[in-house]
Amino acid sequence: MALMPVEEALALVLGAATTLSAETIPLIEAHHRVLAEGVVARRTTPGADVSAMDGYAVRAADVATVPAMLRLIGESAAGRPYSGTLEPGTAVRIFTGAVMPEGADAVVIQEDTTRDADLVTMTEAATLGRHIRRAGGDFTAGNVVVEAGRLLTARDLSLIASADCAQVSVARRPRVALLSTGDELVMPGMGAGAHQVILSNIYSLSALARQAGAEVTDLGILPDRMEATQAGVRAALDGGFDVIVTTGGASVGDHDLVAPALMAQGVELSVHKIALRPGKPLMFGNSGATHVLGLPGNPVSAHVCALLYLVPLLDALQGISGGTLPLTRGELDIDLKANDQRMDFMRAEIVGQGDCGPIVRPLPLQDSSMMSILARSDALLVRRPHAPAASRGEICEILLLQD
Repeated sequence: MALMPVEEALALVLGAATTLSAETIPLIEAHHRVLAEGVVARRTTPGADVSAMDGYAVRAADVATVPAMLRLIGESAAGRPYSGTLEPGTAVRIFTGAVMPEGADAVVIQEDTTRDADLVTMTEAATLGRHIRRAGGDFTAGNVVVEAGRLLTARDLSLIASADCAQVSVARRPRVALLSTGDELVMPGMGAGAHQVILSNIYSLSALARQAGAEVTDLGILPDRMEATQAGVRAALDGGFDVIVTTGGASVGDHDLVAPALMAQGVELSVHKIALRPGKPLMFGNSGATHVLGLPGNPVSAHVCALLYLVPLLDALQGISGGTLPLTRGELDIDLKANDQRMDFMRAEIVGQGDCGPIVRPLPLQDSSMMSILARSDALLVRRPHAPAASRGEICEILLLQD
């Protein structure tokens, strides 16, 4: 059976995703949540013309030539505006952020003045509109200040608060279940024997899923028996999860039971075996509104597949648009031989900065079971199927490991 191209598999995964329902939450809890509805400003900011500097509010015509002496008639501070009108020959002491008095059309900064009691001498000519922040210069009431589908940053929260909005509508967090399979697996700290393998996948997968906004539940380890595997799959499907992630048992060996167990429980697999290294046995399917992603058991393969498929799927469920691999350009530090039919994601270090991007060097060992190599990596160096040999200094594609 021909292997499915990496991009075709991603299109099938994302094509099955529909945005989850929305919920309204306090703005203080909205960091790194995804907006379900655009935020509309409830006020104009600034709400009035305000001073951008500490100084004196004047009529520009009174300070067209200098020195000019004006009579001080009051003060305007932030939150305490001057209530009168500026008449010819007068000035109002003003501070940054304070509302401009009626009749004033310029600010002379305090460094360009001298004061003697209630007389102020301007030593720098005023310019109409100088040092004034106009009403609505940032945004006006009714403006959409943050669009739907945005992953909210700390800066966004400040903007939304300035727009007088205390709550936001965001996509519900995806609910993710992790289901591990394998008689050889034991939990960390249990004193594994030489014939056993310590379960490490759930820690990296949980971290990636939570970073992508998901709530994660670990459903434990299933033994390599069909009856137990089917029961575990059924329980997961009945658990109300949006995404079920299985690890291990995804290939075609005698003890690889996940695919038949999934199909026996009504999961329709649209992806099984892709032209990817590491991660060839990857599976994907659906049962109603539940998405099932079957990852290989090798820790590196599972992590790479989660970056390529689980994270984009979680983004799509929350309304973040995507659909393409988040690749960027780099520069090769060594020569590379021609690639075979699989798309290769080589673990690599960034060793410098070139004219066209980071300079990357593949690590010498690429075995899909070696987590020490992945942990050392800064990026995945991408080699397209049937890519020709490449020389040091050539442009390459990389996936930065930014988690």
